[in-house]
Amino acid sequence: MLIPTGAPGSRIVGLGHHQPERIMTNDDVAQLVETNDEWIQSRTGIVTRHVAADDVTVADMATDAGRMALADAGVDASSVDLVVVATATARDRSPNTAGRVAYALELGDTASGSPAIIDINTACSGFAHAVGIADQAIRGGSATTALVIGAEKLTSVTDWTDRSTCILTADGAGAAVVQAADEPAVGPVVWGSERDLTPAVLIEAPTDTFSQDGRAVFRWAITRAADRARQIVERSGLDLDDIEVLVAHQANLRIIEPMAKALGLDGKVVVTDITESGNTSAASIPLGLSKWWHAGKIPADVPALLFGFGGGFAWGGQVVHTPRR
Repeated sequence: MLIPTGAPGSRIVGLGHHQPERIMTNDDVAQLVETNDEWIQSRTGIVTRHVAADDVTVADMATDAGRMALADAGVDASSVDLVVVATATARDRSPNTAGRVAYALELGDTASGSPAIIDINTACSGFAHAVGIADQAIRGGSATTALVIGAEKLTSVTDWTDRSTCILTADGAGAAVVQAADEPAVGPVVWGSERDLTPAVLIEAPTDTFSQDGRAVFRWAITRAADRARQIVERSGLDLDDIEVLVAHQANLRIIEPMAKALGLDGKVVVTDITESGNTSAASIPLGLSKWWHAGKIPADVPALLFGFGGGFAWGGQVVHTPRR
């Protein structure tokens, strides 16, 4: 029998993010479809979103977020031996986005070997899946330092004539450096899917545009999401009372707030970056986490619940300790 020789656990040691310069307001959206600021805010909580230029790729945004996370962690690029990128909107098939990030940031050491490069696509829950893969790779001895990124150019697959979806979508990237630790600070990933909701969120041929059954998604989020989140906390060995930060997928403020209340976390730090960043799918959790961390809104070294859900219909999450300052 082969015995794993990895670390006892892993820890997030740095965070980074990137958002395009162009900010699109609800009034701007109202120039494209019949809607208005009050209507959008009342149904989604969104006020603004960031939109990438035509020549900016998912890999470009992922690279910028990754660079910031490495600097925040004080980790040298040569020590990274795993890159995991979660995205559903990468334009290119090969090299994958993780490979492009590794190339752009000159990660690893060409003499001993550049990092493993993995892209995953579980859409909105992608970052939680990616953190789980990195944590398990570190525990199994396949890596010691991982750069984990969620990045999306969701506006590139948006139908700007569809009022039900174009009011939601945005672009951006968030990143975390996950490193081997003597004491586990990343709990076990709990993941799954909702088979009956598989067709509820789509980006498929021939149009390759984002569409969803908004009512079905909202119904699941309001009635079942909290139970999935409780499973995640239970598997971590903690109680909900121990959780200090909730970072759920930034799908809709009208989903996040009721979920926090159902979990008894509405008095804790609840990330609501959706108001200024919109829905960025796999990027939304690390983007909100990094922005609020660097703004000083999130305390250091406390348990945070990460919980993503959406396309597939996949969901996943884990409890992690926030970085130390």
